[in-house]
Amino acid sequence: MPTPPDLASWERRFEDFLGPRLEGADPAHDLAHVRRVVTTAKRLAATESARLEVVVPAAWLHDCVTVPKDSPRRSSASADAAESAGAFLLDAGYSADCVPDVRHAIEAHSFSAGIAPETVEARVVQDADRLDALGAIGIARCLMVGGALDLALHHPHEPFPVRRQPDDSRFVIDHFYVKLLRLADTMQTSAGRAEGRRRSRSMEDYLRQLGTEIGDHDPRPKAG
Repeated sequence: MPTPPDLASWERRFEDFLGPRLEGADPAHDLAHVRRVVTTAKRLAATESARLEVVVPAAWLHDCVTVPKDSPRRSSASADAAESAGAFLLDAGYSADCVPDVRHAIEAHSFSAGIAPETVEARVVQDADRLDALGAIGIARCLMVGGALDLALHHPHEPFPVRRQPDDSRFVIDHFYVKLLRLADTMQTSAGRAEGRRRSRSMEDYLRQLGTEIGDHDPRPKAG
């Protein structure tokens, strides 16, 4: 049986590896985001009996290749990150038995890639990353990215896309409807689903309050 890696010492190396690769990333995919994902992934791993020797490097390295949100290459970013992370781990002497599963967890974490997670470790990492797009931190990250892309906060005449089609290439709030409010239903673990629903409720509360403040608009899509 291979000796499990000393994860505490490896985590310092993962952070050192990430540093220069996160330069120029959008403001929602900085080192603080990665650290939150790692913390959440460790917590989910404990509830799911997932292998930390796979979950921890995958969580640390899932964004080691970043692509701008508005890039046509966005859907290939996780595959590029998986390749880069796998090469780093093998060159650095990480347990070779773990690397294929680490690569899969990284590749499957991405919403835009649409790759189904096939291992419990991949499910944990995917949930941990998606949870960071929800709740108070998710709202903050969404607004930060929208500002960086110079998007308007909302449509001037219909702030919420309740009748029109949402367009998050133009309006920040529309991203809630295109992606964020759908994430809780995509969670792969029981703990992730529970936390995803809790965080989604806080985002729905935010939209209701926003609707009140900008003119008593109802943020809920109309039936039919």
